[in-house]
Amino acid sequence: MIKITFPDGSVREYNEGVNGLQIAESISSRLAQEVLACGVNGETYDLGRPINEDANFVLYKWDDEEGKHAFWHTSAHLLAEALQELYPGIQFGIGPAIENGFYYDVDPGEAVIKESDLPAIEAKMLELAAKKEEVVRKSIAKTDALKMFGDRGETYKCELISELEDGHITTYTQGAFTDLCRGPHLMTTAPIKAIKLTSVAGAYWRGHEDRKMLTRIYGITFPKKKMLDEYLILLEEAKKRDHRKIGKEMQLFMFSETVGKGLPMWLPKGTALRLRLQEFLRRIQTRYDYQEVITPPIGNKLLYVTSGHYAKYGKDAFQPIHTPEEGEEYFLKPMNCPHHCEIYKNFPRSYKDLPLRIAEFGTVCRYEQSGELHGLTRVRSFTQDDAHIFCRPEQVKDEFLRVMDIISIVFRSMDFQNFEAQISLRDKVNREKYIGSDDNWEKAEQAIIEACAEKGLPAKIEYGEAAFYGPKLDFMVKDAIGRRWQLGTIQVDYNLPERFELEYMGSDNQKHRPVMIHRAPFGSMERFVAVLIEHTAGKFPLWLTPEQVVILPISEKFNEYAEQVKMYLKIHEIRAIVDDRNEKIGRKIRDNEMKRIPYMLIVGEKEAENGEVSVRRQGEGDKGTMKFEEFAKILNEEVQNMINKW
Repeated sequence: MIKITFPDGSVREYNEGVNGLQIAESISSRLAQEVLACGVNGETYDLGRPINEDANFVLYKWDDEEGKHAFWHTSAHLLAEALQELYPGIQFGIGPAIENGFYYDVDPGEAVIKESDLPAIEAKMLELAAKKEEVVRKSIAKTDALKMFGDRGETYKCELISELEDGHITTYTQGAFTDLCRGPHLMTTAPIKAIKLTSVAGAYWRGHEDRKMLTRIYGITFPKKKMLDEYLILLEEAKKRDHRKIGKEMQLFMFSETVGKGLPMWLPKGTALRLRLQEFLRRIQTRYDYQEVITPPIGNKLLYVTSGHYAKYGKDAFQPIHTPEEGEEYFLKPMNCPHHCEIYKNFPRSYKDLPLRIAEFGTVCRYEQSGELHGLTRVRSFTQDDAHIFCRPEQVKDEFLRVMDIISIVFRSMDFQNFEAQISLRDKVNREKYIGSDDNWEKAEQAIIEACAEKGLPAKIEYGEAAFYGPKLDFMVKDAIGRRWQLGTIQVDYNLPERFELEYMGSDNQKHRPVMIHRAPFGSMERFVAVLIEHTAGKFPLWLTPEQVVILPISEKFNEYAEQVKMYLKIHEIRAIVDDRNEKIGRKIRDNEMKRIPYMLIVGEKEAENGEVSVRRQGEGDKGTMKFEEFAKILNEEVQNMINKW
């Protein structure tokens, strides 16, 4: 018998070899019909996979991420099964589940798969799903796997198999399709009722531009057609909110092929918005005793060798800059933390100097494959709202809690009311990709877990998602239409202080090693602005928006009065412009609604005579007529009330 411990702490005994479905059935037949996968000691299992030891156990339904992951992973295989029937000889790369659906990278040979082909592929997938094919997991020896996929001419699969350890290779079969896969999967294709293939794109094999370009097909599936219909409505709304489209309409930022891919340039309005965000965070940081620094845009290669970043990321970074001096190499700065370590070392530090909080809006450069670039969310140059806290070990939890407070202020001010926290820890098995001692890792991980508990912040634990130098707490924000974005992050690091030999003199007159906390509430200015645009559909909070007021003279006769109103508003720190085009007032109103400017002030003969303005609020319509001095007071009070909340 083995002991199965449930999330509520209750324990039941089952025969060794019991599977998740049998455990669900022992609780409720209704539950057994709803579950899609299960968790066994932190690992997601197929419901049919035997459990052979005592385990902490949880069941996953559709509403759980793990349940959706298994559902969409099986759907990716269903897509491949359909493609295998429709395109004989097609070769398969990888087909993972992603945050919203799945994709499969395929090499169709001489065939070309286009958007117009997707409905026929969807129909074939529905036909196969209706057969309720059983999904069978099988362990296989490496030599057998190489032979099986080699006999089928699956060169991409053979390449993947050659890198795997014997004894850890599994395949999944449904119908006539067998794939190399670790899982997890559904037990059958029966739950897949609604299918939508969303797009076709190109993707280099394994993300390398020197490898073959494969065809990537994206899709999403649901257990009910109603869910798909609702998702498609959200998809249309997402297109309207696309930050690339709105950013262009509002003239916030641009890209230029001549300047280079993935290198955003901020236009005047976007620059004003970005600087306002930076000043907002500066004010908060001042309250929390941060000191701001500026570091150079490049660094000596030895700096990143010392930090460990070169060994981990050197091959994927921009290539080194060689100076005329023999053997001297520099890199475009990929992160700010090594520079901040050197700032710490600039003076002898005492325990009385700690915590030392160093902040920088530091621009960094990282080479992203061109196929991965996407607007402001994936770029090659971005500015982090970076800070590093150097503290004594006993100060770690308190400092971590203070950073959590800052992130809470940021989210509240932007009306990000719905967010989740994720504690990212080391992989339980593969420790090779991490640096530092087990003891330091355990202390860092425990500090994060305790801080979340003290704040009463529910946090999901994800193994294998930590940074290579330490565990972290990531904040996942849900926007206005329910999409999840990773924004703020806090990371505890015992390793860089060791690598840079950072020290402070303790109260015992002995030298000690500080702990380093990495912190970025926005994450990066570029990504944060992109998410904010899509969350608000470009209708920014009044205190933040580039232009708060547009003044619309009814005719040219009132342009001078409009300018007088604008100057008064500007003197009172209100951002205002005049639309003095020779257009009818109805056209001006419609055009400026599209620009998402919060207030429109209409001025004509009556307003000019009385020193008044006719006020319209974005999305609310006519708000009446008032003296422009009164309007300025109301607007400034509205802004101040927003700011006072945080």
